[in-house]
Amino acid sequence: MPEVFFNGPAGRLEGRFHPAKQRGAPIAVVLHPHPQFGGTMNNQIVYNTYYNFADRGFSVLRFNFRGVGRSQGAFDHGQGELSDAASALDWAQSISPEARACWIAGVSFGSWIGMQLLMRRPEIEGFISIAPPANRFDFSFLAPCPSSGLFVHGDKDRVAPLREVLALIEKLKTQKGIVIEHAVIPEANHFFEDCIDDLQSVVGAYLDKRLGMPRHAPSPIRKERAKPVPPKDDATETE
Repeated sequence: MPEVFFNGPAGRLEGRFHPAKQRGAPIAVVLHPHPQFGGTMNNQIVYNTYYNFADRGFSVLRFNFRGVGRSQGAFDHGQGELSDAASALDWAQSISPEARACWIAGVSFGSWIGMQLLMRRPEIEGFISIAPPANRFDFSFLAPCPSSGLFVHGDKDRVAPLREVLALIEKLKTQKGIVIEHAVIPEANHFFEDCIDDLQSVVGAYLDKRLGMPRHAPSPIRKERAKPVPPKDDATETE
């Protein structure tokens, strides 16, 4: 899985890219949690979601927002990070211009950025929103939500309580022309500690359903390991 660098609005952005073997394969971009609270592209949820897409034949990109790792720039409270995500999708499309579809996935803060990108890019036809912090960030821009997708949450999430997300999802479910699905992972907190396999099973099953096909060939060889970041106290975390 090659290390890549591409230009963003604030300078060079660092990423990892898995190219699909099949011409015309769909693209996916996976966005990491809050940069100021330990979020990076090597977050375990991001890492495993990345391979969930790769396993199913996607060309998939994950990257560090500005100011994280070897990405240039500084944290910009969401506005700059949204521009970074748009640049990442542009880069992935330039590498795979014949891609037949695009997906976006995000974790916590990354889900907020991803859903904003969804509103701006009509070619995005599916989304995975993991632990969206609907209590901490404004999701009212989803009016209407242009694409079908999946929200996944833990029932022990104290950072972004389930009740806040349910209110958002129930609003979106009233829209015509899209299907919003929601999965709750039992005993999972905001970081899905000890529940990442359960989370990825749900994500994989949803992708299989949307793609209308069985799992692709065995996973590509993972030449790197996800680098776990010790979670901060849920009471003060603001991913």
